[in-house]
Parts: sequence; structure tokens; C-alpha cells
Amino acid sequence: MRHVSSYLPTFPRQLAVLALASALGFPAWAQQSQQPNQESQPPAAEAQPSPNATAASKPAPEGFWGKVNPWARKKWVKKQTDPINDRLSELDEVSARNARDIKDVDARAQAGIQRAQSTADQANQTATAAGNQAQNANGTAQGASAHVGQLNTTINGIDQYRQVSDLDISFRRGSTVLSDESRKQLDDLAAGLNGQKGYVLDIVAQSPGAGAPGVQNSQRLADAVKRYLVTEHQIPVYRMHSVALGNAQENASGGEGQAVEKIRTSNVHVRLMQNSLAAQAGTAPQGAPTSAGAERP
Repeated sequence: MRHVSSYLPTFPRQLAVLALASALGFPAWAQQSQQPNQESQPPAAEAQPSPNATAASKPAPEGFWGKVNPWARKKWVKKQTDPINDRLSELDEVSARNARDIKDVDARAQAGIQRAQSTADQANQTATAAGNQAQNANGTAQGASAHVGQLNTTINGIDQYRQVSDLDISFRRGSTVLSDESRKQLDDLAAGLNGQKGYVLDIVAQSPGAGAPGVQNSQRLADAVKRYLVTEHQIPVYRMHSVALGNAQENASGGEGQAVEKIRTSNVHVRLMQNSLAAQAGTAPQGAPTSAGAERP
């Protein structure tokens, strides 16, 4: 009993191997048994026409499974390849959809880039226009500042004069008549004042006499000079300012204990003064040459 029971577990395995061999060998045996029957048919039977022409035109299947192995048939191949083709078609559709999506995204990106570039260009143009306006405003402000500065200079220079030239007109003692040399000096001075503006003539008359007589005499000397310039050269009276000092010094700077130099001759000192505005406008009068050592502030 123990010997027989030891082989029982292997019996189902052997039975399965035998069944598999029978399944594989039976089709081959059936095909081989069919071929002799086909070869044993007389040739005359092949020449006789079949009652059914349609059935005779189709070749009869040979063997148990036919001439072709079932795994190589078109239907089986198609059945096996259909899922692959379907998968490939699905992949093509996915690829086409992805291509369309990529194209759409690219188109939207290009449109966005163009809009951003257009916005940047407009912003750049706006910034450029703003910069130009700022420059124009700066130029206008600078022009206004320069104009204000010019006005300030004009206001400050209204009462500012500088000495251009001066001359001394000498008289004989006790006389108020101009000599030929004095007239020549006044003629030269007046010749440079024709058509000029922005000037005044500062006239200071002195005489040796003391007190009121000396002042009256020096006043007559100043009047003689002014009269000649008005009558002979049409110098406006408002452009001449005179003072009669008698025997007093114009700028007596002598301190305590210092003697002041006395006036010993009759003379009239004429200074040509130019306004600073006239100097800026380039209309400086051409006066007589400055006397040596006579220029004063």
C-alpha cells in the first residue's frame, strides 16, 4: 500500500501531459488521414462538371483546419492588430490635438507678445513725449529765470554810472569867456555824444575867491560851459548836472592838522558818466580822452 500511494501524486500531472499531446497530435493525424482520400479520387471525377458551378469554382478546404494554420489567418491577424490600430489612431488623435493645442498656445503667446510690445512702444512714446515736455518746460523756466535776472540787472543798473572820460576847462582870472582851446575840448566831447543815450555830464566849477563871491564866480563858469554845449551842440540840459564850489575842494580829505590845498585858478572839471544799462546795450558814448590822473570813481 505504501508503494502504490507514493505514485498517486504524480498521476494528475501525467494525465495532463497525455491530454496535451493528444490535442496537438489529433489535428495532424486528421490532416494526414484526409490527404490519401483526396489523392485516391479518380482523375475523371475532376473533369466532370459540378452541378453547382458556384460551389465548384470555390476550392474545398483541405485538412481538418485547412491548408493555413489558424493563427496566420487574416481575421485572426486583424483581430489581433485592431486594438493596436485603434491605439495608434487614438495616439494620432492625441498627437494632432496636442499639435493644435501647441499651435493655439503659440498663437496666443505671439499675440500676447505683440500686445506687450505695442504697450511698451506706446509707453516709450509717452515717456519720450513727457521728456520733451519736461525739456521744454525747463527751457521755459530757464528763459523766465534769465528774464527775471535781466530785469533785476536793469533795475539795479538804473542809477549806476561809471566814469568814461573827463577834462578840465581853464579860465583866465576874473573872466567867464571860453578860450579857443576850451571850445575845442568841448567840441571833441560833444562830437562823441551825438545819438548816444544813457550818459550825464558831471560839471564841477571852482574859483580862487573865498566866500559868496567865489561861489558866484564859479557858478558863472559852470553856466558858461553848459550854455556852450546847449547852444552849439544841442546837449539836453537834463543830461548836465553842475555845482559851484567857489574855492572849496570837491573831495577834501585832509584830516585834523593837515592843510587843505587852496584853489589858485578858475576852472571847470567836466566828467562824462555812462549808465551801466547803456554799457550792456553797447551804446557807450565816445567821449574825450581821459585827462592824466583825473579819473575818479
